[in-house]
Amino acid sequence: MTTDVTARTTTPDDSPPLDRRRWWALAAVCLSVLVLGFDGTILNVALPDLAVQLHATTGQLQWIVDAYLVVFAAAMLPAGLLGDRFGRRRLLIGGLVLFGLASLVGTLANSADTLIAVRAVMGLGGAFIMPLGIAILPSLFAPAERPRAVAVMTAGMAVGMPLGPMLGGLLLNHFWWGSIFLINIPLIVVGIVACLWLVPESRDPSVPRIDLLSATIGVLGLAALTFGIIQGPSDGWGSTVVVSSLVAAVLLLGGLVLRERTQPNPMIDFGLLADRVYRWSTIASVLVSFSLMGALFVLPQYLQSVLGHDALGTGIRLMPLMGGLLVAARAAERLVARLSVRWVVAAGMLVVAASMLLGASTATGDGYGRTALWLALLGVGMGFTMVPAMGAAMSALPDDRAGVGSGLLQTLRQSASAIGVALLGSLLASAYTARLDTGRLNGSLAHTARGSVSAAQAVADKLHDTALAVSAHGAFVHAMDLVLLICGMGAALSALLIAWRMPGTVARPGGEGESEA
Repeated sequence: MTTDVTARTTTPDDSPPLDRRRWWALAAVCLSVLVLGFDGTILNVALPDLAVQLHATTGQLQWIVDAYLVVFAAAMLPAGLLGDRFGRRRLLIGGLVLFGLASLVGTLANSADTLIAVRAVMGLGGAFIMPLGIAILPSLFAPAERPRAVAVMTAGMAVGMPLGPMLGGLLLNHFWWGSIFLINIPLIVVGIVACLWLVPESRDPSVPRIDLLSATIGVLGLAALTFGIIQGPSDGWGSTVVVSSLVAAVLLLGGLVLRERTQPNPMIDFGLLADRVYRWSTIASVLVSFSLMGALFVLPQYLQSVLGHDALGTGIRLMPLMGGLLVAARAAERLVARLSVRWVVAAGMLVVAASMLLGASTATGDGYGRTALWLALLGVGMGFTMVPAMGAAMSALPDDRAGVGSGLLQTLRQSASAIGVALLGSLLASAYTARLDTGRLNGSLAHTARGSVSAAQAVADKLHDTALAVSAHGAFVHAMDLVLLICGMGAALSALLIAWRMPGTVARPGGEGESEA
């Protein structure tokens, strides 16, 4: 399909072919972002295997997750602007191709450092897929239909997140760990073909030029912040490397904000946050992403290394999260129409808080029942928070700001995810190491056991040391409870803040709005 339209110049003459195929085109875009939903979580069930087979420490496991998120977050805004200028469909397909090639290389990785590099390239591909997928929607849907289209796309990506661990577990039970990357290839091929056939090209040549200096500062600042947080537990928070990294991050990110606020045509338009609906919807999305990534980083290790389930069993046991999410996502639109976005999102954050606090009371002897309950609650909270919040944020923007606005929203979400894994993973590592008893082990084995609970379990199995396994399990559960407690307290405070400050009226770009609750 070669029709070339812009976000603001679609005419009634252009509408008939789009009307007939727009929902199929939306399905093609959803398939593209579904790959990101899978990849955001499919790796989590492989973390225990990577810790043993690639001899990866907790810090390296954090980087395997965060290399993707850091590049994804930092490159998303310039990627969105490039798509607006040179063609959204063209660069969306380019992002899918890059993501697929990196996935192929990932299947051959034989060290933790190589896998970290592969994940960074995958993050670059993902940076083109997500914002451009959302930015395409204004060329397909009229303003009245757009909130539903955004909700469908958001739900499609969100559904991929809990499905990822189950699919990953199925692959790991039958194939080597690299198969979790190979599964991306058929999805990407189908997504590319569907986009070529169904999605019209669109662009907006009036967008600002790419500010390479700002893009570079953003990448370096976020990477320095993540590096400092991840290295803190192992190097010491007062070490020269950690302090230097954190100071550099503050200077770089602070300088980026100042630079963008003084540019006549900023790459990062912080002025969008002046809209209260967009601002608070973005804040809600950011906070739930922070909590979710922290939970998904610790849970697979708990289910495999402490409760003893295999990778497939772990993936299946994460399914209550998807069940709760699907139920809440279907109900969220009707509740928003009746109560307003503010109360639905605030209630969703309260449910997230309750789920995390319930999980934070887990004891070493507890079985899976408690975990299933709080996972289902977490899914419900996600569905009531993420889907309506992202829909409200995009509905608050005019058509010609859709690309920039979606880019800023997703950049902040992915930055929060990266910081969540770094910060909560470092808290997990510190608390686990402090509680672990390695007094009977020699220096080398003690160092290995302190690397991760999976490594400690492997050492315990090798030495038939039941006491080490008991100590490792107790230390990890204590550390996990601490992580979930912090997430729960943050979610509860966020719910109160959103209920207090978020407007109940969603202003439409054309001047219409939902009624105040």
